[in-house]
Amino acid sequence: MILSDREIEAAIDNKLIMIEPRPGPELWTSTAIDLTLDGVLMRWRSSKPKPTGEPIAPRKVYPARDGFSVNEMTQDSELAERFEISKDGYSFGPTDFVLGYTQQKIYLPKNSRIAARVEGKSSLARLGVGVHVTAPTIHAGFGFNTKAPNNPGIPIQLEIFNLGIFCVQLATGMPICQLILEEVREVPNKGYIGRFSEQKSFTIDG
Repeated sequence: MILSDREIEAAIDNKLIMIEPRPGPELWTSTAIDLTLDGVLMRWRSSKPKPTGEPIAPRKVYPARDGFSVNEMTQDSELAERFEISKDGYSFGPTDFVLGYTQQKIYLPKNSRIAARVEGKSSLARLGVGVHVTAPTIHAGFGFNTKAPNNPGIPIQLEIFNLGIFCVQLATGMPICQLILEEVREVPNKGYIGRFSEQKSFTIDG
């Protein structure tokens, strides 16, 4: 069952879920809450051109191999570049792909029996911009940090790509996706313990 705005508000008031900072009234709809874009994005670096001028082959990655870690790849400055969105915005061109985060931190205690879905916004989709399309499920228990159990809540990482023909200006704080909350029929045996359970927003080094 999808929660209505009144049920979501009651769940926040009663600490059954946490959305911090609490979204303003302009971000609420009847059955969802808009989440906003954090000010730091990450993009993958292209391979360096060869001195001979030969065509550049894309880097190969092997997700099925033991020890493969996307998180480690994002920490490698030769593979990934973090950058701040300027005050004029970031010009997000056709075929571009970036990783970003929500400004809001989310915590869904497993005993609350609430899970969620992240969906893109139709206003962006109609321009060809997809947000978090392949991994929309936010599991019950999401946001519990084993390293900081008394400080729960983590942002949601977003995979953002442009399949359209326009350069779309992305801005810090813009509504970027919507969170739809759903009731779980029974209390799960375990909460979310995936590889991204301790993720945090990107920062700029130095």
